[in-house]
Amino acid sequence: MRAATKITLFDDSGEKFFGEGPCRLLRAVEETGSLRAAALSMGMAYSKALKLLTNAEAALGFPLTMRTTGGKDGGGSVLTPQGKEWLKKYEAYRDACIQANGRLYLEFFPEQR
Repeated sequence: MRAATKITLFDDSGEKFFGEGPCRLLRAVEETGSLRAAALSMGMAYSKALKLLTNAEAALGFPLTMRTTGGKDGGGSVLTPQGKEWLKKYEAYRDACIQANGRLYLEFFPEQR
C-alpha cells in the first residue's frame, strides 16, 4: 500500500487549469524550443497543447510562453520569465506536498514502514 499525491490547480470558477500535464508540457517546450515538438514528444495533439497553455495563461493572467510563427527560419516557443518562475514555484509546491504526504502517511499508517 502507498499514498499518492496529485496536485491540480483550479481557477475561481472551479475549472482545472494546471497540473502535471501542463507542467510536463512546459518542461518539454523548454527542452525542444517548440510547442509542436513538445506536444509530439508527449503524444499529444498540437491543438490540445495550445488549449492547455491558453487556458493556464488565461487563469494566471500572464503568458507562460512566447511563441513565434513559422516561416523560412521556422517558428518556436520559449518560456517567458514569468513562465519560468511559475513552473519553478509549481514544482517546488508539488514536491513539498509529496514530501508532506509521505510523512503524514507514515504517521497515520506506521505499519507501512
